[in-house]
Amino acid sequence: MNVAGARPDLAAHEKAVRSSLEQVVAQLSAVLGERLVAYIGGVTEARAVREWGSGERAIRDPRVPPRLRLGLQLAAMLSDWGDPPDVVQAWFQGVNPQLDDRVPAQLLRAGELSEVGPELLEAARAFLIGG
Repeated sequence: MNVAGARPDLAAHEKAVRSSLEQVVAQLSAVLGERLVAYIGGVTEARAVREWGSGERAIRDPRVPPRLRLGLQLAAMLSDWGDPPDVVQAWFQGVNPQLDDRVPAQLLRAGELSEVGPELLEAARAFLIGG
């Protein structure tokens, strides 16, 4: 059920890169929910995520925006391919065999993006093709 074209990863990458940070937060929250976005962003309250999305609050940690952009890229890959939000949320929160049984949200929150980014993208691609 491919609605994003032959390469959903390219469309998702473009969405994540071209969107403003406020749009990234809002779009990611729409798929993952504010609590999971807060977790990925390293904050304890969903209110911070709402304020990031509305532009009322700046993100202070410079490591967070790239994590949120990658999160949107991953979420868009899965949801644009046709998976509903609950499946995308489960992918982010579940132990993933493609990631040596690690949890995508934890990697996204705490991992070095230059290392875990390619792993996360590969795992999402594998999920899309059923591998």
